[in-house]
Formats: sequence, structure tokens, C-alpha cells
Amino acid sequence: MRILVVEDDKKIGMFLRKGLREAGYTVDLAEDGEKGLDLLTTAPYDTAVVDLMLPKLDGLSMIETIRGQGQTTPILILSAKRTIDDRIKGLQQGGDDYLVKPFSFGELLARVQALIRRGSGNNDPKMLFAGDLQMDLLQRTVKRSGQPLSLTAREFSLLEYLLRNKGRIVSKTTILEKVYDYSFDPQTNVVDVLICRLRTKTDKGHANKLIHTVRGMGYVLKEE
Repeated sequence: MRILVVEDDKKIGMFLRKGLREAGYTVDLAEDGEKGLDLLTTAPYDTAVVDLMLPKLDGLSMIETIRGQGQTTPILILSAKRTIDDRIKGLQQGGDDYLVKPFSFGELLARVQALIRRGSGNNDPKMLFAGDLQMDLLQRTVKRSGQPLSLTAREFSLLEYLLRNKGRIVSKTTILEKVYDYSFDPQTNVVDVLICRLRTKTDKGHANKLIHTVRGMGYVLKEE
């Protein structure tokens, strides 16, 4: 899952990027509205966290432009403006949710997760399944045959993406875009290494293998 943070306060921006990455997301950071607009119009994101008081282009103008172009990326507005009128204006101009500064990171993370679920069309707020494997999105835990699996944040993010696309082949390039930063060389083997580690943890010792390689195309998670 890929998130864009548009925040000109460097301390807050770095805090959000660090926290969201630790939660298993790939995060890009823009420090002004023009850069945020450019990223949102040229790269796919699962959600965006946008401050309102931004240099070069304010957050509301950025959101209004995005919506005018038909972009439907879920957007969480993050702002020190706390009046009811401010919130109404932010939601009317295209924001999907509004969080007032100062904020709890736990609440921000929960709102981001809710926006991603809503944007993906997944109405289950808690769990993803594949056979005897289950992922708890709120507790950030994974079990297979009732036994807990110890996954890194990156492994969890990859498994979540495969589960959300269960039965569909996903390419290495798509995994790089969704799970890693764009700075990675598409020819790198980081995806193969990550898939190998994840497959070892999810499939080793089980007759029914979940993660499969489709030669020349990518990978697919299927129950049988």
C-alpha cells in the first residue's frame, strides 16, 4: 500500500513518514502543494494525507484541482484549522476525512486504514483470508492454521497486497510500486528476495502452497 504525505512542517512530515513506514506502508513525502499535486497526478496512491497551509499551493486548492481532474484517491485532510466551518469546507472541496492538529498517530493510522479499505472496495474492516491463513488488519497480525507468523513490516505489506488481489497475477513492477519506493531499479531482485522470505514463512510445512510464481508474469496468491 502506497501513501502520499503532503506536509510542509519537516518535523511532522518525518514523524508521519517514519510511523507509516513502520506500519508497513510505502510513503512519499512532499513539502509543498505543487509537489504534492505533481505526485498525485503522476503516480498511483492508495491514500494521501494533506495539510491545508502549504507553500506554493494551499491544500484545498490542490485537492480541488485533483478532484477536477477526476482523481478519486482518498484524501485525509490534516490541519490546525479546527472550526466546524473549516471542516465542512474541507470535506465539500474533496477531502474524504478531516483530522485536527495536534493529533494522535494511532487515530491517524486508523483513519488512513479506513480510507484505504473504502477505496479498495473492501467492506470487511478487520480481516483478510486465504484458506487457513488469516490477517488481522487492526491488530496487524497473521496466523496460519492458528499459528502466529512473525512478519516484518515489508512482508506484512506484501502479503496484504497479495491477499487483496487474491487469484490475480501481480507483476514485479506493480509490487515495486505498491510495496517499495520508486527509486528501486525495476531490474533489481528485491521482489524475488522478499517473495522468497514471505513464502518461507507462510508456506513452509504446509501441503497447500499459497504463493505461486507465474513465469514471465509475476506472482499470485491462491488457495489451491
